[in-house]
Amino acid sequence: MDPRSLKPFTVAVGIVTAGSAVTNGAMAKVQGDTIILGSAISFTGKYSIKGIDASNGYNLAVKKINDAGGVKVGGKSYKLKIKFYDDESKPAHSARLMERLIRHDGIKFMLGPYGSVTTKAVAPITEKYKIPMVEAEAPSRALFTQGYKYLFAVLSTSEQHLASVIALAAEVAVKNGKRPQDLRLALVFENDPFSLDIRAGVVEDASKFGMKIVISETMPRDLSNISATLTKIRALRPDVLLLSGHSKGAEMAARQIKEMKIDVPIIAMTDCESAELITKFGASADGFLCPTQWAKTLNYRDEMFGTAAEYDKLFKATFKGYRKAPYHAAQATAAVMVWKGALERANSFDIEKIRAALAATNLKTFYGDIRFSAQGNNLAKPMVLRQIQNGRFNVVAPSKSASHSIKWPRKASSN
Repeated sequence: MDPRSLKPFTVAVGIVTAGSAVTNGAMAKVQGDTIILGSAISFTGKYSIKGIDASNGYNLAVKKINDAGGVKVGGKSYKLKIKFYDDESKPAHSARLMERLIRHDGIKFMLGPYGSVTTKAVAPITEKYKIPMVEAEAPSRALFTQGYKYLFAVLSTSEQHLASVIALAAEVAVKNGKRPQDLRLALVFENDPFSLDIRAGVVEDASKFGMKIVISETMPRDLSNISATLTKIRALRPDVLLLSGHSKGAEMAARQIKEMKIDVPIIAMTDCESAELITKFGASADGFLCPTQWAKTLNYRDEMFGTAAEYDKLFKATFKGYRKAPYHAAQATAAVMVWKGALERANSFDIEKIRAALAATNLKTFYGDIRFSAQGNNLAKPMVLRQIQNGRFNVVAPSKSASHSIKWPRKASSN
């Protein structure tokens, strides 16, 4: 059965019905020997595919933790369960459901919804009630500039999405006898909040190396033509070209880079996979660098799931119909692992003690390292860079965790 066809309240392992008992005061919701977590997530609506991927990741973690003996608090072992509501991919509905989880169901531990827009809707609510939430599906940088104390994210936030290209370019330069500060960059980004967050991270990291930005332009609103910008790039010959315009922008850029035979040693862009660049452009897509949160070929590992590849194998065996474990599922699993670690280190159901334990997280997982900044975003896990090589996505950065070496310099395809 395709897991994407499943309906709410039938996908999950250990879903809880309403009416469970609640402990008094600022304590976690515990029913007998079971700790209850809550999440309003998208089982229907436009985010449903990825919402179900994330819920499957949550549930795989719950099953694995419970099978291994559960969570130990105060000398006792507890099982985990998750209370899900379907937010129908609507931020306002997600906010109402978060209120219900807290006020009606009495749940004090939250897992995030799918997406930045829904997480932005629920974060003020969890903050108001001082309810810790570990989220895995909202990369927006803006979530971590609001002064929230109860929000924690395991994934790399938006300003990191192409910033890792800068470190990789510097590494390549040094290996080839050049100085990183001599590299010249071209930036082409859509004028939307997400892409501009990505741009801000690139600019910040480039400034650390002293790299020079020789072109900085905005993609047109209709995302139909950047030939004038590419003409400038051909004339100025930058060392690195970075682009972000979601899947439509990636497809348009790849097409015109091919048509105009643009030669830049390093070209990186977001949304390569969703834009189906390999399928649509064949050999001319070779050499593009593409960011992702996680990949099964990474050498990350932990005691619970083993390697990234072993997690992928277990996920596919548990949820039929997947060709690979989506990174949305992997990071959701990591979020539950963070909860387990915090509960055990706090050794208490006092909310403030648990919040402090969450803030002090320093965890190695199959998904990557997790360590939170004072703002709650993950400082320890860089974005993964995959390069399209011979029609396949191969991980080339971070280099210490990569499965392949970067092919450099990229040359324009004659195909």
